[in-house]
Amino acid sequence: MAPASLPVLVAAFSLLFAAATPIRDVADACSSQVQDFEHLNSTAMHLPLHHSRGPCSPVSVPSDLPFSAVLTHDDARIASLAARLAKAPSSSTARPTVTVASLYRANDKVDGVAASLASVPLTPGTSYGVGNYVTRMGLGTPAKPYIMVVDTGSSLTWLQCSPCRVSCHRQSGPVFDPKTSSSYAAVSCSTPQCNDLSTATLNPAACSSSDVCIYQASYGDSSFSVGYLSKDTVSFGSNSVPNFYYGCGQDNEGLFGRSAGLMGLARNKLSLLYQLAPTLGYSFSYCLPSSSSSGYLSIGSYNPGQYSYTPMVSSTLDDSLYFIKLSGMTVAGKPLAISSSEYSSLPTIIDSGTVITRLPTTVYDSLSKAVAGAMKGTKRAAIIGNTQQQTFSVVYDVKSNRIGFAAGGCR
Repeated sequence: MAPASLPVLVAAFSLLFAAATPIRDVADACSSQVQDFEHLNSTAMHLPLHHSRGPCSPVSVPSDLPFSAVLTHDDARIASLAARLAKAPSSSTARPTVTVASLYRANDKVDGVAASLASVPLTPGTSYGVGNYVTRMGLGTPAKPYIMVVDTGSSLTWLQCSPCRVSCHRQSGPVFDPKTSSSYAAVSCSTPQCNDLSTATLNPAACSSSDVCIYQASYGDSSFSVGYLSKDTVSFGSNSVPNFYYGCGQDNEGLFGRSAGLMGLARNKLSLLYQLAPTLGYSFSYCLPSSSSSGYLSIGSYNPGQYSYTPMVSSTLDDSLYFIKLSGMTVAGKPLAISSSEYSSLPTIIDSGTVITRLPTTVYDSLSKAVAGAMKGTKRAAIIGNTQQQTFSVVYDVKSNRIGFAAGGCR
């Protein structure tokens, strides 16, 4: 995308968002329960969903983060997805690396994988703590709740685990301790689930000297998690499922928004969705709320009559991500001057973790020109509207002939 044109697209989406979002009392929005959404199917499992930077969020992420920082972190998310599409984990020779084998005793063996291949960058990142949505997941017996980032672009669910042999980022609430769960078990290297890690994380699995399977999940912003593949009972309210496979992280570099870890909802055998499918069904739905409200994540049955549909399409780029066919775009009721063949050759991912919609340069150029053409009537002057002024304190000092702006004046 052309950087100079990005504000046009961002402004357009901001205006649409502002027009579509009703103003609600924050206290009322945060007290809303999933039951308030009357259209949800009663047989599915429903979880409250919160924006990580909103007042309803159970994690502590700065709400006054500059939008430029959001865009920077979103670029890292795009880099992570690009790495998946390239069928290779992202890496950087300019950064020091840590090998899987270094997490454990010096005589630990790496299961047929050279240590240099089982390495990830050490530079911590922050993209998963900015524009993401979080919910609670129970784990263990007895079950204890943990705040998880919901991610349709990841397959493996993982969370930080005691004793954090190398590093754990700061999180809200205590770190999961496997010793306190009577249903916890480490997974051996000879299991099919250990073999499935290579497609779930795009990193090779490794093996400890005690035959415990080791996973490594790395992301485009150099955030990563390395630890033991494990199984335990997962719980959501009154719903519990035994023998849930997940990552028990021992080295977790990155802020991850003070969450305990990531909840993977991609199309893969190790994803939460796939593992819950025998019990709840192979579908999920969500409503991503504004930062000042609450939404929901539902796994299982839904009410089909309320939706308009477009088919999922398969892609050779990555069969774990969710692709749809983009068939057209309109601005002010007029279709963009883009041929149907160009649309048909454009793989389009729908993703819960990307903040700003991204388009190929040719499509974006057509969109930005159409938006510019639709915003008529301002040839004599530019106008700074109230959407761009929101949350700023603005002072009109007529005596001194100046206008002042201060960020964070209100919410």
